[in-house]
Amino acid sequence: MPELDPNVRVGSFSEVPQGLSPEAAVLEAKRCIQCKKPACVEGCPVSVDIPGFIKLIREEDFTGAICRIWEKNGLPAVCGRVCPQELQCEGKCVLGKKGDPVAIGNLERFAADYERHKRQAPQPSVADATGKKVAVVGSGPAGLTVASDLIQKGYAVSVFEAFHKPGGVLVYGIPEFRLPKEIVFSEVAGLQDLGVDLKCNSVVGRTVTLDELFDQGYSAVFLGVGAGLPTFLKVPGENLIGVMSANEYLTRTNLMKAYLYPEYDTPIIKGRKVITLGAGNVAMDAARTALRLGAEKSLIVYRRSRDEVPARAAEVHHAEEEGVEFFFLTGPVKFNGDDQGRLVSMTGLKMALGEPDDSGRRRPVPVPGSEFDLECDLAIVAVGSGANPLLTQTTDGLKTNQWGYIAAATDSGKTSKKGVWAGGDIVTGSATVILAMGAGRIAADSIHGYLSRGEPF
Repeated sequence: MPELDPNVRVGSFSEVPQGLSPEAAVLEAKRCIQCKKPACVEGCPVSVDIPGFIKLIREEDFTGAICRIWEKNGLPAVCGRVCPQELQCEGKCVLGKKGDPVAIGNLERFAADYERHKRQAPQPSVADATGKKVAVVGSGPAGLTVASDLIQKGYAVSVFEAFHKPGGVLVYGIPEFRLPKEIVFSEVAGLQDLGVDLKCNSVVGRTVTLDELFDQGYSAVFLGVGAGLPTFLKVPGENLIGVMSANEYLTRTNLMKAYLYPEYDTPIIKGRKVITLGAGNVAMDAARTALRLGAEKSLIVYRRSRDEVPARAAEVHHAEEEGVEFFFLTGPVKFNGDDQGRLVSMTGLKMALGEPDDSGRRRPVPVPGSEFDLECDLAIVAVGSGANPLLTQTTDGLKTNQWGYIAAATDSGKTSKKGVWAGGDIVTGSATVILAMGAGRIAADSIHGYLSRGEPF
């Protein structure tokens, strides 16, 4: 897929991959051998008919291709950009055993983008109204999937979103250069066209409680509020000016457009020498964003080796192309400030890899006496996130696990509170967009069975 030149894109928030042309999409689609038992479908958490839509692209029926995808996936333009296809559908492709797998994600993105520009496909059909209302809390991938599935089954669906814009982690967490906001808003607008009622600036647990939603006539509630509570390192100096969570840094930049300050009144510390702690996709997003905001140096500090980096290979590759530097086998010891309480450096400690831990990765072991200082005026902590307790603390009868995530059945999404389902990161912890969508699909089917067939909760 064509990409913006690294020297051009590092000074811009424009999307990096530029998409396939129709001619390139058809050529790629012709590589698919149309397996009788397609393993790629087994690898897709929402079971998209992958051979089916690829065959339609091969036949140049691009409108038919997007309609086939929509049968299972209401967010194909998003998934085509941010799903880890290499671990899912493409990871199962038989062509990948001896060469490159079919570029399923790129083809999915092509079909979605083609339709967004051409507007030729008919809207999905909506069943007759059931007369029942469902509340969806959170407009991230899990919540949007539930809304899409249930609106088409004839339910009146309201989506409650705490922020001023819909999309959840898709808009506050993923930068413009990886997932343009217009893509997300276009997908949401499609749901609104089907009849979904979007209620932004609605903090369920504060502006309205779950019990009050039932009092307002909702027959079922789905909780897809994500895992947006920042995790910190618990080392000295984290309260210095210039140390911030990736959650805040990316939210300010992505959703609140701090990169356009003062046009948008959301200032942000830009930093000349920026350190990002962690090596997941969020860390790559933060480090690459820092360069686009003018950093002279952007460093990734990770306590394991390159082999253990959890970020997608494509994101690491893009980061390196753009000039992000990596300090592997390095752990943070403390942050150091000046007499005004501003960050000036970070003390790191060299690590060696020991025996594997519970994650299966070799555990980093400190090397005594190996401390050293890295100069920095901004440090971004991107070592994961947790469950925000705002909703669970205001809801009686809603059980959580030891980490504060909502306890929900994996085969249905049912929680301990009657009429309430949950799915996505608020149940599993931080995971992928498509896994959240898969959880939403399971919950939507369970909600439908409960409301239409009287299945027991």
